[in-house]
This record gives sequence, structure tokens and C-alpha cells, in this order.
Amino acid sequence: MNLRNIAIIAHVDHGKTTLVDALLAQSGVFRANEATVERAMDSNDQERERGITILAKCTSVLWHGKAGETRINIIDTPGHADFGGEVERILGMVDGCVILIDAEEGVMPQTKFVLGKALKLGLRPILCINKVDRPHADPDRVHNEAFDLFAAMGASDEQLDFPHIYASGKNGWATMDLNTPSDNLAPLFDLIVEHVPAPAVQKNVDQPFQMLSVLIESDPFLGRLLTGRVQSGKAVPGLAIKALNRDGVEIERGRITKVLAFRGLKRQPIDEGTEAGDICAIAGLSKATVADTLCDMSLDTALPAQPIDPPTISMTVSVNDSPLAGREGTKVQSRVIRERLLKEAESNVAIRVTESAEKDAFEVAGRGELQLGVLIENMRREGFEVAISRPRVVFKTDEETGEKMEPIEDVVIDVDEEFTGIVIEKLSARKAELKDMAPSGAGKQRVVLKAPSRSLIGYQGEFLTDTRGSGVLNRVFSHYEGYKGLIDQNRKGVLVSNSDGETASYALWNLEERGVMFVGAGEKTYMGMIIGENSRSDDLDVNPMKAKQLTNVRASGKDEAVRLTPPRRPTLEQAIAYIEDDELVEVTPKSIRLRKKELNPSFRKKRVKVDA
Repeated sequence: MNLRNIAIIAHVDHGKTTLVDALLAQSGVFRANEATVERAMDSNDQERERGITILAKCTSVLWHGKAGETRINIIDTPGHADFGGEVERILGMVDGCVILIDAEEGVMPQTKFVLGKALKLGLRPILCINKVDRPHADPDRVHNEAFDLFAAMGASDEQLDFPHIYASGKNGWATMDLNTPSDNLAPLFDLIVEHVPAPAVQKNVDQPFQMLSVLIESDPFLGRLLTGRVQSGKAVPGLAIKALNRDGVEIERGRITKVLAFRGLKRQPIDEGTEAGDICAIAGLSKATVADTLCDMSLDTALPAQPIDPPTISMTVSVNDSPLAGREGTKVQSRVIRERLLKEAESNVAIRVTESAEKDAFEVAGRGELQLGVLIENMRREGFEVAISRPRVVFKTDEETGEKMEPIEDVVIDVDEEFTGIVIEKLSARKAELKDMAPSGAGKQRVVLKAPSRSLIGYQGEFLTDTRGSGVLNRVFSHYEGYKGLIDQNRKGVLVSNSDGETASYALWNLEERGVMFVGAGEKTYMGMIIGENSRSDDLDVNPMKAKQLTNVRASGKDEAVRLTPPRRPTLEQAIAYIEDDELVEVTPKSIRLRKKELNPSFRKKRVKVDA
């Protein structure tokens, strides 16, 4: 049987997972009477809620086309730059890729990132211009943009000679020529079989078993599952194997207890094993992890693993020490938090965890606020209680000059023309440099900038306010440059509770003229907890428990019911982006609270004087 391994790569929201849905449906994976779900590959709870792909996942289809029966292993990848580590790992497993570009939006920052990784590995991508049925689609412009991008990224002559196809993943059709309508994805299947080469390692089937672990997950029955492409030999249950790290040092020995192959959306045990070139998951080892080589006992050389780009954002995760700690979560000890963070760093190579100098605190570094927010949200759902600091950028020092270097990001903004001025003005004040600005159709402008990563921390909320929710901001790490100096990010002050207890409607009603509330009536608060945003630039200690004085004298108009404005409750990502350096976010399974690091107001004032 013919075999093809491909990855589907693209910018966020360009239709990867929807296209995979259509490929699965048309290849006969689902029975006629089987209920199917939309975005079947997004199996994780957060993926379904957020509508994005977070983890790279593998599936497999059988296609009976012009070349006969072919098994196509398809890997769906995330589009967000924050989860770029997933893309970098899996591209080494495949022999070709389909790069999707939205026919209306065109080339975006993450398109550039994923294409660069694919070209560097020598893959010859297939360009799929998706969503050609959108009202403002311009496939010819997008095709020209894609060719310019290939050339700018240093593609070889062979890579520049890429085939292109037009598709509508949502409606399940693809065509090589827009003048020739189609009602299915057969042209795309046939193009994949024709253009993507069969795995070159298939010729190594008679050699000893060897495989590079690329994805790791835990199964309640089988234990640790390591997924990768078999480089040589055959993965057979019962085979004695060992695991080597990148340097060729042996980590452990064991036996393969189960070999699971991808068949549609399910993983099926394969008793006869899988041969070189196929992608499978192996159970039986307990210490081996991502980037380790699993091989026959006779081998001593590790397979080369793809280097992963370093993290650019870090934050401190510490034990929750607020007065309300331990009331909602079950996992609150530093030992349990440490084990969970190290487990995450093991399976997610783009995250780095180190012990902090502070007591019971850990430095967690990743690609962006969204990636760190997803990790904390997962921990929160598992019953953890933690306190999180404001994200900070990871600085570097230039080895030659000793100069301080900071991460720079490429920013692409699509915004209504009337809001272009305010967006450029705000970002210029944050040390961003304007590179290009052009109309993008439908009354929108596309603004391209280069900005320091730290200037974008906490900007998303302000951006949505400035553009009335109509703007779309995309960003991706580009490179390191010299330190740009101090950035003035003038956030308003906050209202801080000066005592412990439950909030009173009367007190909050009186405080509403001071600013926006983050809490409602009857909620537990404590000294040092942030209960709202001040309308002025300074912090204000207030008493949200003060009840109305009761007298036995009636007066007209005094007994009216207090009506409160609904509080503005920040989400986890909004809270992380909102806080300042002297503040923390307290995260529990049921609540997200903002607080000052130093709860006692008198100590806070002393600290300000010392810092000054």
C-alpha cells in the first residue's frame, strides 16, 4: 500500500481543522449512520471552548484515487504563534505539507513562521488557497503574495515550483481551476498523493528498530504514550528497546507493550506492528520523553531532534497565600504545583520551568500570554490554586558587545479606517515602528509594525476598546534587538480593599463614582484585594463592607433599593495582562481575583518609599 505523511499548517483561523473534518468525511472514515461533530480534531475542552487548536494531533485516512489505495497520515497543527513549538516538533515526522492561506486575509505573520520552518526542513509545500467562496476573496492576489513570501523566505527553485489548489474547507470542495467547479475534495487528495513523496525511510525496514519521540501523552490504562515516525525497522509488541537522550546517553530500558496506529479518529492496537515510514504511538516506557530516541538494544546513536525556538515571555507561578487560600482548590502545596509544572515542561518543549529565588515560587517561560494562560486554566480545572505574577519578557545579552537584547515581534493589524490613527499613535508611543500600511478591502486597513514584545503585554484590551471590538491583531516573534528603553504604559490606578469581610451593596454603590467595580455585592474580599479600577492614576484604599446606617426615623427617598452596575469580571488572560509588577492574580477552580503582592497597606506605602 502507498503511504504519505503530511502536515496541515497555516495562520490561526484559516480553516485547517475544518478542512481536516471534510477530508475525514469524504475518505469514508465515518459510517453513514455515525454522528459527526464539527472540528472533530479539537478534542480538548479548551480547544472546543476557544475555537482554536492548541495541540498537534494525528489522524489517518485511506484514499482510493488515481494512484490506487493510499494511506495518508494527516497532522493537524495549531495556528497561534504561542503554540509554535507544536508545529516545530511535528514537521520532522512528515514528508510534505499543505499550507493554507485565507483567500480574503492573505499572508499573515504565522503563515510566515510555519512556512519558514517547512522550507528549512526541505519540504516542498502545496499551497491551498482556502475560503475562496468568501465575499471579498481575492485568490489571485493571495497567490502572488504567497509566491513573494516563498521567494523572501529563501525557497529553492524546486520549492518555488509549488502546486496550488483552490478550496472551500467548510463546503468540502477543491479545484485546480476556479473555472472548473467541483463538489468534493478528490483533486486535493490526488494532488497530495502525486506531489508528496513516499517516506524515504521505508527502505530501512530490514534494519534494527529506531524512532524519534515527537509527541507525549498519558493514558490511564497504558501509561506513557510516545508518538513518532518509525525511522527504521518495525515497531512490534514485545520488542526489547531502550531510550537515548539527544546526547546518546541511555535513559531506560523496557519492552513495547502496545503499538497503536492512527486509523481515522481512533488509535487502534496493531499486533503485527508498524513498519518504517508509518506514524504510531508506543507504550511501555516510563521515563522517555519528547526528543528522545527509542531504538533496538543493539543501537547506540541518537537521532537528531529539531531545535526549538527559545521562550520569550516568563511569569512567576507561586503558592496561593491569600486569606482565602485553600477554600476552593484541593491542590495547593508547592510540591504538587512543582510536579505539575515539570510534567507540562516535559510534554511541551516550548515551555521551560525553573525554581525561583523566592520561596515556593517557580519561573515558567513560554511563547506568549495565551500559551501561559492555557496552562494555568488547565491547572485551575484540575483543582490547583496558584498566584501568578505579571508576564515579563525574557532578555538576552549579546555575547560580542554585552548589549541587553529584547524580543521583537512582527505585528499585523486589520482595522476599520477610522481607527487607524489611534492604533498607530498608541503603538508608536510603545516604541513600535510602522513598516507598511495599505487598504485590505471592505473599508479596512492593514497595518504592519515591528514592536518589542513587552510593549504588547496588556495592550489587547486597550486595542479592542480603541477599535470598538472590530480590530484583529496578529503577532509572531521575529528576532532579538537592542533594548529600546523604558516604555510608558500608563494604566489607571486600582481600588484596593482595606479590610476583610463581605462586600455590601451600599458601599459598592457609593464607590461606583470612583471607578469600575470588579466584584459584586455579597462576595468575600480581604485586605489588599483589588476590587475595581480607579478613575484616576493613583491607587486608592477603600472600604467595600461599609453598610448603610440604620435609624428609626423615616425620610422620603431614603428607603429606595440600591441598584448596582454589573461588575466587570476579567477573564484569566485579561487579568494576567492587566496587573502591574506589584500585583498578582489569584487563580482558584471557582474564582479569579486580583490582589496586591503586599496585602497590608502600611507596608505597601513603605515599599514605595524604599523603591523611590
